[in-house]
Amino acid sequence: MIKIAVMGYGTIGSGVVQVIETNQDSICRKIGEGIEVKYILDLRDFEGDPIQSRVVHDYEIIAKDPEIAIVVESMGGVEPAYTFVKAMLEAGKSVTTSNKALVAAHGADLIAAAKEKNVNFMFEASVGGGIPIIRALNSCLTADRIEEISGIVNGTTNYILSKMADEGCGFEEVLKEAQEKGFAEKDPTADVEGHDAGRKIAILTSLIAGRQVDFEDVYTEGISSITATDILYAKQMDRVIKLLATSRQTGDTYTVMVAPFLLPKEHPLYTVNGVFNAVFVRGNMLGDAMFYGSGAGSLPTASAVVADVVELAKHIGKHIELEWRPEKLEISDYKKQTTRFFVRTSADSAQIERIFGSVRYIQVPEVSDETGFVTSEMTEEEFEKKAAELGAVLQMIRFH
Repeated sequence: MIKIAVMGYGTIGSGVVQVIETNQDSICRKIGEGIEVKYILDLRDFEGDPIQSRVVHDYEIIAKDPEIAIVVESMGGVEPAYTFVKAMLEAGKSVTTSNKALVAAHGADLIAAAKEKNVNFMFEASVGGGIPIIRALNSCLTADRIEEISGIVNGTTNYILSKMADEGCGFEEVLKEAQEKGFAEKDPTADVEGHDAGRKIAILTSLIAGRQVDFEDVYTEGISSITATDILYAKQMDRVIKLLATSRQTGDTYTVMVAPFLLPKEHPLYTVNGVFNAVFVRGNMLGDAMFYGSGAGSLPTASAVVADVVELAKHIGKHIELEWRPEKLEISDYKKQTTRFFVRTSADSAQIERIFGSVRYIQVPEVSDETGFVTSEMTEEEFEKKAAELGAVLQMIRFH
């Protein structure tokens, strides 16, 4: 019988216990023996709940119990999660987590700590909820050199942009509705300003590069400035606005950023709507592939966590190598990348053409007091200089 502990009995932690209890027979067959949740670490007591007898308040009880082989961390945040997880690894217990903040900040360190004790640190659910993207990168795609990852990795922002596109609503109106439905946090800043997606693309880039990518270095824009007028222009161009987390190989490093992009209908991510997530991967041998599924929620995320538990149970006493060294990777300056830009401005066509040269104008019948246009391909740096000279820029969204 393999005994595990769950640290944090919130949305994900309770989902993990539910998945294990609901799919007990199937999980045990895959492991080859039984599995039992012995401890649940939480500040609360859960009077009257069936799990009450398993609740403990001191993480050292778990760390010191030789029966515990695997620990699930689902508390969230960097501290005290980091302290608790490090203690579990040093006590010879494997750990799985859904905590992207923890993984982005300390992934390399925790992988090294696990290796030292011949145990494992896994984090499938930290990116994309129930989508098995990390396992794919670490096993199925190891023969490839990954040239690009582009993902819709935040369900909140994708729900908001999808709703705005479908109904023509404004950002604030849809955000309020998303909060009422539980799709957005009371404080949505981390989601709508792109910080959550930034942590996730930092994790994925660290894995494909094999070195630490600090999420603070990832250039990040959110969706709070996207308006109903932008949606009208996107439709006129047969495109859709999506918040993408992107990482592209640039020489011996990667260009990494999070920002809204205008996607054409032929792009695989064009049809990913609502709270769903998807990650597009381009390998030098594989070509293009896409991983799609529920990006958030108790049970989809818990399913990915329990998949890690099964993997950890199959590898007790054996460390699974992960290529993520603590040496920092200096990512490429995003301003050197080239693309086309959609621009809305109050400037006239003479000014536009004097500064940007030949452009493609986009006319929307409902909009009459401004001009929309698409630039030729240029670097971010060139665009910034031209936009500063033009002044009067109401909006800019990149083409993909």
